[in-house]
Amino acid sequence: MSTPTAAGIGDLTLSPLDPLKDAVLLHGWVTHPKSAFWMMQDATLVDVERAYMEIAADEHHHAYLGLHDGVPAFLMEKYDPAHRELTGLYEPEPGDVGMHFLVAPTDRPVHGFTRAVITAVMTELFADPATRRVVVEPDVGNKAVHALNAAVGFVPEREIQKPEKKALLSFCTREQFEKAVSA
Repeated sequence: MSTPTAAGIGDLTLSPLDPLKDAVLLHGWVTHPKSAFWMMQDATLVDVERAYMEIAADEHHHAYLGLHDGVPAFLMEKYDPAHRELTGLYEPEPGDVGMHFLVAPTDRPVHGFTRAVITAVMTELFADPATRRVVVEPDVGNKAVHALNAAVGFVPEREIQKPEKKALLSFCTREQFEKAVSA
C-alpha cells in the first residue's frame, strides 16, 4: 500500500509485520512512555514476539508495519470485531473492520504526521470494497486519539467496558471518512 499524504509528509506504505524480525523495533515503540495507551509498558522482548506471533497465526487479526519514506514509523492492526477484541460488546454488522494504530515515538515530531498516518490507515482499510465501516475502541482517557478519530469521520457511540480498559466505541463509515477528508 502506498498512500499520497499531506504536503511535506512523504510516502506512507504498509507491509505485513514479521513478528520475529520486527520485534526489537516494536518493543521499543510499545514500551515507550508515549505509548502508555498501548498497555504494553512492562512487556519484555519475548512478550512482544509472542503477542505478534499470535496475531500472525490468527485468521481474524493482522498486523502491518508502516513505513514513512521507507523507514519504519508506525504500526497498524486490523481485526474482525465479530471474532476479536469486541466479541459480545456490540452487535457487529457485515463489513465491520476493527483497527488499532500506533505512531512510533520520536523526539522530532512532524506537524500533521499522525493525522496523515490515520488517514493512510483508513484509506487502506476502505480500499477493500467489503469494508463498510471501521470500528475502534480507544481508552476513554485518550483524548488525543479521540480528536484524530473525529478528524477522519469517527462518531462515538458509547463507552464500553473491556477486560483491560474502559473504551469509547466509535464507528466510521466509508461516507463519513470521505466527507471528513474532503472537507
